Amino acid sequence: MTTSHSQYDAEALYRVLETQVTTGLAGADNIVVIGIYSGGAWLAERLAKALQLSEKDRLGYLDVSFYRDDFAEKGLRPGIKPTQISFDVNGATILLVDDVLYTGRTTRAAINELFDYGRPAKIMLAALVDRGGRELPIAADFVADKVTLAAGESLELQRAENGELSLTVHHNA
Repeated sequence: MTTSHSQYDAEALYRVLETQVTTGLAGADNIVVIGIYSGGAWLAERLAKALQLSEKDRLGYLDVSFYRDDFAEKGLRPGIKPTQISFDVNGATILLVDDVLYTGRTTRAAINELFDYGRPAKIMLAALVDRGGRELPIAADFVADKVTLAAGESLELQRAENGELSLTVHHNA
């Protein structure tokens, strides 16, 4: 597998996403932000701040590993993190955040896990990029950009120690 820096400016894309989210959720009640590890979690932290939400009781994280429909196939991957939801999701407007929307299977797994915690009033999906290729009928409410990748390519959000985001294209052999 080879990697290359992408032509996509992750910080500029984040600013677009932040504007969409803050505008789209203006006036909404009982908002909580939940990021899907790991790229979605980084974005969720920043979006919670932009929405002026308390990180302590309005920001959570999901690891959907055990909820994926390909778990038996892929097995346990290293680096599984604990889901952290310390607030009541019943009646909440949940902003579910992921970095790259692709097949929709991660989003489906996240929604399944969320319902184990309660019944939200609404779930809205935010993604930094949508790369198409959907296998399930899932669409983001907020997305900074739609990208096209060649067959065998994948896109990964990374975060530097200073918090700066970047997107890397992986060319899988």
